Amino acid sequence: MDEERTAAWWGRRAWELLSAVRARAPLVHCVTNLVSMDIAANALLAAGASPAMVHSLREVPEFTPRCDAVCVNVGTLSEGWLPSMRAAASAGRPWVLDPVAAAASEFRMEACLSLLALRPAVVRGNASEILALASRSLAAAASSSSSSSTFKGADSTHDSGDALQDAKALARSTGAVIAVSGAVDYVTDGERVVGASNGVAMMQKITATGCAATALIAAFLAVVEEPSDAMAAAACALAVFGLAGEIGMESGAKGPASLRMHLIDALYCLDEQTVTSRVRISLHS
Repeated sequence: MDEERTAAWWGRRAWELLSAVRARAPLVHCVTNLVSMDIAANALLAAGASPAMVHSLREVPEFTPRCDAVCVNVGTLSEGWLPSMRAAASAGRPWVLDPVAAAASEFRMEACLSLLALRPAVVRGNASEILALASRSLAAAASSSSSSSTFKGADSTHDSGDALQDAKALARSTGAVIAVSGAVDYVTDGERVVGASNGVAMMQKITATGCAATALIAAFLAVVEEPSDAMAAAACALAVFGLAGEIGMESGAKGPASLRMHLIDALYCLDEQTVTSRVRISLHS
C-alpha cells in the first residue's frame, strides 16, 4: 500500500505541520467576522501561530505582504470590509476563504464569488455553503443536488458527504482545495479525496469553531513547502482541531462553554505521541 494511504503517514504529517507552526510562529492575517475574532485568535495562539485581526483598507496593502498567510471569513460581511478582503486576498500570500452562509443573500453570494475568483489556496465551508457556492460558480454544470434553497444561517442543512461531488467539481474549476466540514471533514483537490474524522458533536454548539478551524488551516498552509501541499495542510489542520475537541471532552467538559476552554488548552498541549496515534485521516474512494 502506498505510504500516503496509511493512517501512520497522516499522523506523522500532522505532527510535522503542527511542529512547524510552533517553531516558526507564522503571522496569520485574519480578515474575519466579529463573532469569531476571539476564538480564532486564541486557537491560533494555542497552536503556536501569531494572529493579526487587521481589516482597515488603509493598512492592508502595507501589512498583508509581511504576513505568512491570510484567512478571509465573510461571516459578518459589510460593504466597508469587502474591499479589505479583496485586497488581502490579492496580496500574494497563500490564503483561505471561509464562505460563511454563502446563500444568505445575493450580496453575500456575489461577494463570495468575487473572492473565489482571486484564487484561494483552500476554501473551507460546511456542506450547505459548499453546495451553494458550487451551484452558482458552476451554474452550467451544477447537479440537481446543488441547491441553495434550503438555508439556515451559518448552520448546515446537509451532511458533508452530500457535497462531495460538488466539492470535487469546484476544486477542478477553481484550482483550490475544497474542505467540507461535517461529522467527517472531506478535503479534495478535485481528484483525490481524504476524510478527517476527528472531533465531537458538541463542537457544533460553540459559535465560530468552524471559523477557528479555517484560521488554523491558514497557519498550516503558511508552513508547507509547496503550494501542492495545501491539501495536506487542510486535512491535518482539521484533524488536529478535531482532536483537540476530543481531548477537551475527555478533560471534563460539561457543556459548550467548558469545552471551548478545554479545547484551546488541548490544542496548546498536544504532543507527538497523541497526534501521531490519534489523528484519523484516510483516503476516500
